[in-house]
Amino acid sequence: MKKLYPNAEAALDGLLQDGMTICAGGFGLCGIPERLIDAIQASGVKDLTIASNNAGIDGEGLGKLLRSRQVRKMISSYVGENKEFERQYLAGELEVEFCPQGTLAERCRAGGAGIPGFYTKTGVGTKVAEGKEVKVFDGQEYILERGIRADLSIIKGWKADEAGNLIFRKTARNFNQPMATAANICVAEVEEIVPVGALDPDQIHLPGIYVKRMIVGAPYDKKIEFRTVRQRADSDAA
Repeated sequence: MKKLYPNAEAALDGLLQDGMTICAGGFGLCGIPERLIDAIQASGVKDLTIASNNAGIDGEGLGKLLRSRQVRKMISSYVGENKEFERQYLAGELEVEFCPQGTLAERCRAGGAGIPGFYTKTGVGTKVAEGKEVKVFDGQEYILERGIRADLSIIKGWKADEAGNLIFRKTARNFNQPMATAANICVAEVEEIVPVGALDPDQIHLPGIYVKRMIVGAPYDKKIEFRTVRQRADSDAA
C-alpha cells in the first residue's frame, strides 16, 4: 500500500465529513500536525468533535478551527491560553468535555486497545464524576471512564519510513502516540521520510500498521507560545 501523499489536502481526501470525531495529537503548539489542521480548515467541514489535550492558542493550531467555527465540541484537559476557546465556551457556543490529562491519554489508549472503559480514582468526589458510574474496589471509590474512539486521527511525527513506521522527537511524542491508535484511520504528518530498513527497529515508537496515510510537512516555522527574555545582568556585559 502506498502511504505517502503529495500534500495534506490529498491525504485527507475522502476522509472528512460534517459531524465527525477527530483525535488530534500535540500539546500546546508542540508536536501539532500543522499542515493537516490547515487542510481541515480549508475544507470547510463543520460540527466537529475534537479530542485533544487543548486547542492550541488563538489563531494557531486547533485555535484556527475554533476561529472558523468548525468545532462543535472539544474533549480536552486544558483550555488556557486561548481566549476564543474561553469566549465560545462561556457564551454557550462550544460544548466542552473537561477531562483530567492522564485520564484523557488513557481514554485514547484504551480506545486504541479495544477497551471500552476503565475505572480510575481520578476525579472521584469532583464534578468530573458527575453522571458517571461509581464502583468500589478494596474499599475505595472509582469512576468509570469510557475509551475514546474517533473517525480520524491526525498526528505529527519526526521521522518515518515508507511503510509508516514512525519516530517522535522528544516531548513532541506527547499525545501523538495514543491518539494515533484511537481512530479508524490515522494520517501522519512528518518532517522526514526514509527508506524501509533505515530506522532502527528498537527506536520506532509507532508501528506502521497504525499509519494509513502520510505527508511530509517540513519545513516549519517554529512558533513559541510564550517568549520570555531575562534582563541582561551586569556580569553578562562584563
